[in-house]
Parts: sequence; C-alpha cells; structure tokens
Amino acid sequence: MTAITAIKPVSRAATVQKVRSPGGIEAWLVEDYAVPLVAIDFSFKGGAAQDPQGKAGTSAMMASLLDEGAGDLDSEGFHRALDDRAIEISFGADRDAVSGRLKTLSRSVEEAVDLLRLAVNAPRFDADAVDRVRAQITASFRREAKDPDSLAGRGWRESAFPGHPYGQAVRGTAESLAGVSRTDLVDMYGRTLSRRDLKIAAVGAIDAAKLGQMLDRAFGDLAFGGALAAVAPVEVAAGGAPQIIDLDIPQSTIRFGLPGIPRRDPDHMAAVVVNHILGGGVFSARLFREVREKRGLAYSVYSHLSTFDRTSIFGGGTSTKNERAKESLDVIAEQIHDLATDGPTADELDKAKKFLTGSYALRFDTSLKIASQLVNLQTEGFDVSYLDERNGMIEAVTLDDAKRVGARMLGSGPLLTTIVGRPEGF
Repeated sequence: MTAITAIKPVSRAATVQKVRSPGGIEAWLVEDYAVPLVAIDFSFKGGAAQDPQGKAGTSAMMASLLDEGAGDLDSEGFHRALDDRAIEISFGADRDAVSGRLKTLSRSVEEAVDLLRLAVNAPRFDADAVDRVRAQITASFRREAKDPDSLAGRGWRESAFPGHPYGQAVRGTAESLAGVSRTDLVDMYGRTLSRRDLKIAAVGAIDAAKLGQMLDRAFGDLAFGGALAAVAPVEVAAGGAPQIIDLDIPQSTIRFGLPGIPRRDPDHMAAVVVNHILGGGVFSARLFREVREKRGLAYSVYSHLSTFDRTSIFGGGTSTKNERAKESLDVIAEQIHDLATDGPTADELDKAKKFLTGSYALRFDTSLKIASQLVNLQTEGFDVSYLDERNGMIEAVTLDDAKRVGARMLGSGPLLTTIVGRPEGF
C-alpha cells in the first residue's frame, strides 16, 4: 500500500526578502525571473487629508503632475522617454497617501530608474502642465455632475465626515482647484515626498543588490521628514432621515453606511467574514438574494469595508427604480438588522470562510498586484508573516465571533444614507 504524503502549503512569506540599500532605504522584494519584467510599488504618507483648507484636490493634482515633466525634460519629452522604452510610471493620491508605481522590461530598468528619480526628485510643475491637468480634472467634474454614482459617493462622504478632511473629495471641486497655485503644489510636494514614511515593494527579475542600488538612485536624495499636519480620528456620523440629492433620472442611486471596524482591531477579520455574508460575497450574499433574486428590486447590490488611517467604514449601495427606492432601502435595513440581531448561520459562515481563503491567491496573480499587496501590508504595519497567517485568521472566526462582531458593527445605529434621483416614499 502506497503511503500518502501530505502536501505542505507554499509559504508566501518565505518568498519575500527584506532589502536595505547602502543608503538605508528599505524595501520588500520578491525575485521572479519567469518573465523579464520588474514592477515597483511605493507609497508616501500624505494624501488628500493634507490638503490646505479651502484647497481640496491639491494633493491629487500634485501627484498627477509628477510625471508631467521633470529635470531637463518637459511633459512631452518625459512621456516620449517612457514610450521609447515601454516604461510605465504613474502616480496618484488617496486619502492618506501619495503612491506611485513603475513597470518595465528588465533590459530597460536603468533608464526606468533614471526617469523615476527625476519624477520624485525634480518635478517641474510647468505652468502649461499645471493648467492642462487642472482643466482635465475640472472637465471630469462636469461629467460627474450628471453621474448619480459620483454624486451619491460625494454626498455620502460629506454627510459622514462633516468638517473633516475625509469629507472632502480627493480630487476636490472645480472651485477649490481654481484656487490651487503652483506654490501650493510645490509646498505639498515638499511636505509629502520624504523618506520617513516611504514604503516600497519590488517584484520581478532583479536581485537584492541591484535593487538596493536602484533605491538609492531613485529615492536617496529625498529629505527624511516632511511637515505633515495631524489628522484627527473621526467616526461616520449618526444616521437618520436619508439625504436626497435631486436628479431628474428614472433610477435612484443609494449609498448607505455605518462606522466600520479598524484594520488593526482584533475583530477586523470577523468583520470581513460578516461583510462577505451580508453583501461582499455578491451571488452568495444576503443582500443579493433578498434584493435582486427574490424581489427583483435591483441588478446589483453590495456592501464593503474600508479602512483609513483615522477612520473605518462599513458601506454599501444599490440602484433601483425611483418608485421602489424606499422598498429597496427597507429590505437592506431589514437584512442588516437581522444579521446584527441573530448573526449568520453555520452554513453561511462556512461558505464565507471557504471563499475568502480560497480566493486570497487571486490577489497575487500579477507582479503589480503582488507589489501593491506588499506595500499595503507595510503601510498597515504588518510583517511578511501576515501572508501566511491571514487565511488562518479567517478560519479561526467562530460563529460566536461572527454574531458578536455583527452586532457590534451592524447594530450601532440607523444607516447614514444618501440617495440621488427622485425616490418616492420619503
């Protein structure tokens, strides 16, 4: 009789090297020579929460301009240099960070690092580029003024965090961007792009020694610390009567939310499981079953967890006919109440845990995805061991855990709701 040998799970953490450059810059590296590519993801502390009062969108605009001319290359020259070598470099800002990524063929990695060095150390902020980027963002606002999803998201955030930086749109408004000067952009750049809170991950055909040299070339000349403003902790505001934004369309777009569970909270993994059961699991979720399948109220309905440096959100949304908006929201609120009161069933818990553990590998199926995940872990304060421990944390969630955390997260009060359209029944 042939003995059966158990297959030991592959350790993701074991593939990650912690690299320290000669100049003291740290990064996480996954060497992979299957294809001749190098992907680098990086993040600086800052983002839209650092925008000056009355000038929302400064950080996002600054990030958009980092690859619009740098050093001795104007915008056209910089992008031509990227295109000539099939190099991809991009930047963006979210609420708490300014981030960037680079992707290049390994044969062009030297040229790619030189261009990255220019972008992060010597952005030009030329007047014509500033005007063009401002005009592009402003034009997108005109389109969004008729987009119910954009209006609902913006309206909900403003209601959730009144008077707080998280209540402002990351890209600002046409009015706030009009007041952003080149001096504001340069100041934001100086405060944000520093080595102090820089997190980096690299994946691909490169070894630790070469990566260390690249890190010093690209980031070594940055100042160590920027003068970031303190951001106060905040919770999603209490709910009540829905905020209605009038728009003459046949459907109502609904956004709802409550305070979430922070990322480093011991209950966070149980919250992930509970959210999957409610609305994160799409076809298997209660909201999908009750709102779409049983009643045909909407094509799509969902819930999600979002965590930021100074807050956390449980949120969700759907779109439905104006005349069925109240019925839809009532069904959603009922399902949230039931899950908060009674918790999930054992079968729901088992299916959710199997899906969440089985699908985790999909977050690591490309070089850029791997690099992004590694930067996120660093930013959130986790070690590489989390890569192996995460599924065990999901599997350890018990039915009692799910019931307790469901009550904590979903039973905290009435939903904060924003509706765009002309909903009936309110």
